[in-house]
Amino acid sequence: MKRVLILGASGFIGNTLYKELNSYYDTFGTYFTKKGFGDNHHFFHFDMEEGGLEIIIKEVKPKLIISALRGPFVALIETHQFLINLIDRSNCRLIFLSSANVFDTFEHFPSYEYDKTLSESIYGRFKIKIENDLLRLSPSKFVLARLPMVFGNQSPRIQEIDQAINQNIPIEVFPNTIINVNNDIKLSQQIHYIINQQLTGVFHLGSTDLIHHFDFIKLLIQKRYQKTAVYKQVYTTNQMRYLAVLAKENKLPPNLLFSYTEILDDLTPVKKDF
Repeated sequence: MKRVLILGASGFIGNTLYKELNSYYDTFGTYFTKKGFGDNHHFFHFDMEEGGLEIIIKEVKPKLIISALRGPFVALIETHQFLINLIDRSNCRLIFLSSANVFDTFEHFPSYEYDKTLSESIYGRFKIKIENDLLRLSPSKFVLARLPMVFGNQSPRIQEIDQAINQNIPIEVFPNTIINVNNDIKLSQQIHYIINQQLTGVFHLGSTDLIHHFDFIKLLIQKRYQKTAVYKQVYTTNQMRYLAVLAKENKLPPNLLFSYTEILDDLTPVKKDF
């Protein structure tokens, strides 16, 4: 059975991936701060700023590494440089979860797999740095998966909205930003398919349609809470801005494609006395 190591397996996306893959592969993961993983022999404590990843990899001997890491940018870059060098000289592949933010400078159009990246944000430039290092590898060695905004019942975004609704705090929305979306469950199924089919290259994993961020959040509030909300409208530009990644070259099968309304449908409505 193929051995898979998920870096950041205690996080929102990483843990959903672990649950999806664990029944099909010999799956291991790393955790940093979350409790409850210390007694699981398939989980290893990993602090990027202290190192120790080489020891974990030597013990696990993975054929595939998935990076869902978050943390300080300098430590993340150093960790991924180590990973890329390791992948280059070993019989192992890497799936790197990147972001639509690598295109956050562009206006007027969504972005496709092989469009030039350009970002004004620190986060976007950090992702681009790792992407550029990764793209120097042989195409057979990696999957670069760019993600739009990812939602889910336990996602940080939904937890923030839950708190805002409960406390009547304004919810930040971006009326001039056009997005596509995904959720943790659908994303994990897409990644599973990519692994199973041994696909390589660049993939854009989001809904096939687009919507204004403000409109999506309003629909989400209506669907999940059945009530109105207070909004704080943020205009980062006077022009329409696209923060959306669409697939053109590397499309997945129809059963793994979805619309933003399906993402909304997967969110569990909360009780009306919320």
